[in-house]
Amino acid sequence: MNTPFRTRQWRQRTTKVVASLALLGGLTLTGCAQASTTSDSTSASNTSTTAAAQSSAAATSSGSTTTAETISSTTEASEAFLSTLSDEQREAVLYDYDDDTKSTSWSNFPVTFVDRAGLNLSDLTEEQQQAALAVLQELMSEESYATVEGIMGGDQYLNDNSSTTEDSLGQYYIAFFGDPSDTEAWSLQFGGHHLGINADLNGTEDTITFAPTHLGVQPAVYTNEDGEEVQPFDGIYTDAFAFYNSLSADQQETLTSGEVTMCAPGDTCDFETGSGLSGSDLTDEQKDLLLELIANWAGMSDEQTNETAMAEIEATLDDTVIAWSGETTYDMSTGDGISFSISGPNVYVAFQAQSGSAGADVEGVSTSGWGHVHTIYRDPTNDYAGSVTQEAATGMGAGAPAGA
Repeated sequence: MNTPFRTRQWRQRTTKVVASLALLGGLTLTGCAQASTTSDSTSASNTSTTAAAQSSAAATSSGSTTTAETISSTTEASEAFLSTLSDEQREAVLYDYDDDTKSTSWSNFPVTFVDRAGLNLSDLTEEQQQAALAVLQELMSEESYATVEGIMGGDQYLNDNSSTTEDSLGQYYIAFFGDPSDTEAWSLQFGGHHLGINADLNGTEDTITFAPTHLGVQPAVYTNEDGEEVQPFDGIYTDAFAFYNSLSADQQETLTSGEVTMCAPGDTCDFETGSGLSGSDLTDEQKDLLLELIANWAGMSDEQTNETAMAEIEATLDDTVIAWSGETTYDMSTGDGISFSISGPNVYVAFQAQSGSAGADVEGVSTSGWGHVHTIYRDPTNDYAGSVTQEAATGMGAGAPAGA
């Protein structure tokens, strides 16, 4: 019998991503340790190494292990950030908890196409930037925060090195819906083009949710100014192929014959499970590997919060359907990458390789396919913790397909 996820020890993997301060264009990261340098190079079998992120004294992973502790420390960091702002800035960053802007101000499009809520970090002082990023550090696990660093560093790398005409790369916004509190419900929204974090914290119910959230990456691998490789999605790719490789030939055929779907920001989705491989057809070991993959989105905070979220997903895993298209080997030197979707009563994850670079080309660096990915995580039962309903996008809005 499969051991419930909530009773298993939460796996704290060694993180394989870190972004240098220079790549973040002046966004000094509070408490970030210097990366250790690796000497191995990327091989055809994709055994590339990246700089290993070290523990931060300020990060949630160093202290908080319960939901209540994370809510408290994130609230404290949020209040510290708000204290650095002028009255005008506070008015711009604070919204009502149930403001519909919450559902229309995050996207997988650049900020020049879809307006974000709150304050642009590039308009803040270095002290204010540090205080804003400290909020994320208190909210997220070390691994998840390092992934965010890697995403942001990739955007800045493209901004510095590519032929792109998109001037929004490297711009990130922060907004609060409701006043940060240990007891009342409130939300944090943080993101830019390849990042959209929506975290709802409720001290009364002792809950934290991250649905919906957008994690993207471009390029897949880049080199920081210290000569270290940064590969933000290596952990996700590793988990995805660990699951794929655990399947029998018949299971793989069923998986790849299904239809990969996308329920993007701005879309009012029916969350139909569609066709593909059903969770009920998986062995206990395969279910565990699938849960490890899902945890890259649903398990981004402290141990208790992650176990609570994953237990709900595991409870309906038999009714969850997985579909896959693209490559069947983790080898970024060939092919155009992978796409997959995981759709069930309590989870929706879409991972899609983008067919173009959107003009963000760098010689010798992959910025399409493997090197340009958009992902969406949503909870069909609890997007925005039920505080608002997703508004349909219009025009050049967030609901256009991720490959657009």
